Amino acid sequence: MKIGAFASFFAPSTPPERLIRLAEALDQNGLDSLWFGEHVVLFDEMEFGYPGSRDGKLPIPDGLGVPDQATIISYLASHTKQLRFGTGISLISQRNPIYTAKEFATLDWLTQGRIDLGVGVGWCKEEVLACGYEFDDRGARCDEALTLMNKLWSQPVINHSGPHFKVTDAKMDPKPVNGSIPLIIGGFSNAALKRTALFGQGWLGFGQDPKGAAVMLEKLDEHLAAHGRARGDLDIVLMPGIDGVEAALEFKSLGVNRLTPMVMLDSDEAVTTRLESLYRLRDAVG
Repeated sequence: MKIGAFASFFAPSTPPERLIRLAEALDQNGLDSLWFGEHVVLFDEMEFGYPGSRDGKLPIPDGLGVPDQATIISYLASHTKQLRFGTGISLISQRNPIYTAKEFATLDWLTQGRIDLGVGVGWCKEEVLACGYEFDDRGARCDEALTLMNKLWSQPVINHSGPHFKVTDAKMDPKPVNGSIPLIIGGFSNAALKRTALFGQGWLGFGQDPKGAAVMLEKLDEHLAAHGRARGDLDIVLMPGIDGVEAALEFKSLGVNRLTPMVMLDSDEAVTTRLESLYRLRDAVG
């Protein structure tokens, strides 16, 4: 099992130099990957609460925000040589798929294939609406966007006509260096698991303990089997809700390929302490 990290930080309070230090340390010590989340705009009041907190509020202080993930990856990629970079997740349902395909194909080309595109539909209705899209059809729009993006990455000239997007005789370069970009589908709903079976080269889970992960992986197996696939076809990536070697070994026994514990970038000291724990985890489960 490979060990990476999921970065939790906000701007402008986190110094860019701290990000560089984290990425360089992971790269130089043979860790797998570094992942970043996405929220383009924030709201004090939301119709649907954030599922990762008890009060439904995003734990982001006033005056701070979540920096753009693609820009961060581009910035840090130039300071690393082997480290992979992932999005956990990109909110495809509120993105223009043509710009997104171009953005990540360019990142993939610049990094020579070190990009994993984590995909999700999002839960914040206000954010989707602010980006100019409807909320209720975001799943169907995400699926069509992934179809269109795969065409742009793999075909010299593409035509596409669907309910949400229409493209005629379009060309896009550069292409991803390996012919495509791995799509790592995030989410726990049946729709997300079906999307994994249809489009995914991996599945991304958040905040799980081993028992919860086992339940989700059983459900994923059912969706994969319904589409003629098996879990061995996928990377199973987990940002765990529980730390430590014992839990990591349980995740490994379940078939989790890549573990990405959270790294808080509140201080240089916090980063140093967390890096040391990641190195111990790598040595114990690698």
